[in-house]
Amino acid sequence: MGAHAADSPGPGAGGNEPWLETVDVVVARAGTDVDTGLTDAEAQRRLATWGPNVLEATDEDPWWRRLLAQFRDPLVLLLLVAIAISLVAWVIEGTDETPFDAIVIAAIVAANAILGFWQEARAARAVLALREMAAARATVIRDARIVEVDAATVVPGDVLVVTEGDAIAADGRIVDASMLRIAEAPLTGESEPVLKRTDVVNGPTVVGDRVDMAYNGTAVVTGRGRIVVTATGMRTEMGRIASLLDAGADEPPTPLEREIARVGRILGIAVVAIALFVIATIFAVSDISDATDVVDVLLVGVSLAVAAVPEGLPAILTVVLALGVQRMAARNAIVTRLSSVETLGSASVICTDKTGTLTRNEMTIQRVVTASGTSEFTGSGYDPAGHVTVTARSGTDELVLEEVNWVIAGGSLANESALLHADGVWTVRGDPTEAAFLVAERKLGITERRRARFDRRADVPFDSDRKLMSTLEVDTERDHQHLVVTKGAPDVLLGLCTHENVHGEATGLTARRRDEILAGIEGLADDALRTLGVAYRRLDDAPETADTSLETDLVFLGTVGIIDPPRAEAAAAVTEARRAGIRVVMITGDHPLTALRIAQRIGIVDGPAPVVRGVDIETMDAAGLADALEQTSVFARVAPEHKLRIVQSLQSRGATVAMTGDGVNDAPALQTADIGVAMGITGTDVSKEASNMILADDDFATIVAAVAEGRGIFANIRKFLRYLLSSNMGEVLTMFGGVVAATALGLDDTGEAIAVPLLATHILWINLLTDSAPALALGIDPAVENPMDRPPRSAQDRVIDGPMQRDVVFTGFVMAVATLLALDIELTGGLIGGDGDIVTARTMAFTTLVLAQLFNCFNARSPLESAFVSLFSNPWLWGAVVLSAGLQVLVVHVGVLNQAFDTTPLDVTQWMLALGLASSVLVAAEVRKLTGRAWRTRSDPQRARRAS
Repeated sequence: MGAHAADSPGPGAGGNEPWLETVDVVVARAGTDVDTGLTDAEAQRRLATWGPNVLEATDEDPWWRRLLAQFRDPLVLLLLVAIAISLVAWVIEGTDETPFDAIVIAAIVAANAILGFWQEARAARAVLALREMAAARATVIRDARIVEVDAATVVPGDVLVVTEGDAIAADGRIVDASMLRIAEAPLTGESEPVLKRTDVVNGPTVVGDRVDMAYNGTAVVTGRGRIVVTATGMRTEMGRIASLLDAGADEPPTPLEREIARVGRILGIAVVAIALFVIATIFAVSDISDATDVVDVLLVGVSLAVAAVPEGLPAILTVVLALGVQRMAARNAIVTRLSSVETLGSASVICTDKTGTLTRNEMTIQRVVTASGTSEFTGSGYDPAGHVTVTARSGTDELVLEEVNWVIAGGSLANESALLHADGVWTVRGDPTEAAFLVAERKLGITERRRARFDRRADVPFDSDRKLMSTLEVDTERDHQHLVVTKGAPDVLLGLCTHENVHGEATGLTARRRDEILAGIEGLADDALRTLGVAYRRLDDAPETADTSLETDLVFLGTVGIIDPPRAEAAAAVTEARRAGIRVVMITGDHPLTALRIAQRIGIVDGPAPVVRGVDIETMDAAGLADALEQTSVFARVAPEHKLRIVQSLQSRGATVAMTGDGVNDAPALQTADIGVAMGITGTDVSKEASNMILADDDFATIVAAVAEGRGIFANIRKFLRYLLSSNMGEVLTMFGGVVAATALGLDDTGEAIAVPLLATHILWINLLTDSAPALALGIDPAVENPMDRPPRSAQDRVIDGPMQRDVVFTGFVMAVATLLALDIELTGGLIGGDGDIVTARTMAFTTLVLAQLFNCFNARSPLESAFVSLFSNPWLWGAVVLSAGLQVLVVHVGVLNQAFDTTPLDVTQWMLALGLASSVLVAAEVRKLTGRAWRTRSDPQRARRAS
């Protein structure tokens, strides 16, 4: 079926312009059917023919180019130059000795490049996996079934089913539309949504005038429709534009990346200055007699610069972020941008919706209030088991039950959901609130849908500003009478009603009766029930168009009270958030009393609290809204534009705001918030695209868990930064202090031309060990301190703050002292006199510094907590330490490596001395931390008790 259509040229080619052709012609040419769509087999065949429905990005660099890119670092290029100089000097001297220095340095440079290449590839794979998790979806008709598929698998001839909030997955001809308005600003720049129709466009038109077409990259604002796909991928209008642009533009660097780059630049400048000073000092105090000595001096200086600058930081940072975000995805929080993690960890306010996020979103009609009485429905959830108990205020129970039937009938008619039963389990498809009417209908004993009796002619979709929806129905059993059914916020709906249904008769509404109805609404809300009103109107003649003008002169049928119980985990999550210094603000469209009752039940507010309504926000200026936010955390009857103002007000006071949303109109607030959080189940495509994070389970507790994970990831970033920087500082101070000491104390009297504590190969080897496995292991370290035990990090706080800088210098200084002591003890037999072997002394210093940095792994896990807390909680760290120590043993005791690194085997006593000196790093850190904890206890006893 449709072979010709599948293999035919795309739209616009050969004169086939679908906007100029009727629906029947387009459908026939596409080889499809509006009601049954394509078969799965045909869709697969077309996918193979046309390819995936994606925009092509710029070609990825081949692996060999990415590998060569590892050698572009200026310091690495300096090393390559030094290798070349060493080889030239070796050739000039004509010696038979193997140029081990050049070989070893070349091997270490190659190993560093391979490690960097692997880290980047690992990060790229992780990021790709995250993108696939958040991939766009599309609803299509396949084999006469409405199914959801990956948008990339949409093919020409597919029938898209779209509704409010959906992103259009491909270009196509509109074949069915009901109040369908599409925002085309991304494509045409037109700010106003375009009302779509199926009528053929007359004459040549530009894209913005093709009202019978829908285009990839645009979004449905209101209404619903069906679209036959005519172009996918790069053949769409968006693809045509993309082909003219560079689709591979990189994301701007995050604040964290900018700070690390800044630190790298500062450190690089400082280290180059120190390296030049060291080189100058060596030349001044040493007997430089030949080219080999000059090369050795240059190698020492360049190696010192390379070792001190943590050039592996960007790759390690990306790997740690990607792995952390994957852990968050496993907990149902899909972060769409790696850069959002650092913001997530500093969230100070979470603005959240109520329904489905704080509550279970299993709507159940519990109470119906009509003119003559109140009826209680038993049962919970979507299982229609239950019965109705009537309390009549006037008339008989039967008359009250008849009024209830009118209410449920109206709600079931103005309805797009479905009640499903499979394998003994009742589920719903569509809006849970609408489905609640279908469940109540069955509890009333009605098993056949009233839809069979009525024929829908048009509808006015729900609008968050109106808070209403209406349908135009034709009663096929009563002379095809036209009927308008409207449901929505009962206080809003009541204002559009002139009559009330009493015992089946339309009775005029008096002011007193209106007050009574409003009091009944307040009573339902006071019992934490969500309220929804239902009304109707009979029409003498069929209207020409269906719009909001139908929503006048209505007959009020009654109010339903719907229960949506809080999620069991919501209260605990709110408590956890408040304990962590995070404020929770509820922003809902529900009734103020319902919102307040739920907020009290789950702990957002303690006891009585004011509730700010949307109409109140309308009258507030910026200062007034800021004052309101100081007074309360509950906002009700709020429209999407109010959410935006709330976010902006909080941000103006320095808050880092996370905002939840699911609708099209939530997109501005989601984009403006520091962290936009979209609902994965109920959220629209537009809200997901505007967000930084998607909740796969729509659960508030997942947000709090994600914040905790974000804080943990950020803490781990600080761990490996503390480790790398302090270790590198130890190397710099060792070399600097060693040269100064050699000059001042005469320790250069060793028979060698160059008196340095470590050789270039030693420094590069240490750099290779410390910049790889241990740093990565710290990046996935379990929390030593509960990240939720401290308040949110301010956006102005630096990642590498003053305390960390002092810690880095202190630890580096202790390392340098321990290393130089090992050199001195072995070289002089103590701090005075002696004629030890320089090779053995350097081997001792080399080994001591390596072991000191391995001890520093455990020290770096926390700036205040002891290294012995949760000592064995990270097997990866222990594995990295054992691996690094084992490699150092090989360098010291394997003959060929002795030649390569100019080392010599150490005996047990020497190893124990090196181990003891190296452990001084841990001992000094423990003393420093003990002092810090004592100070913290005195300054903040409550926080100290909580942390313990």
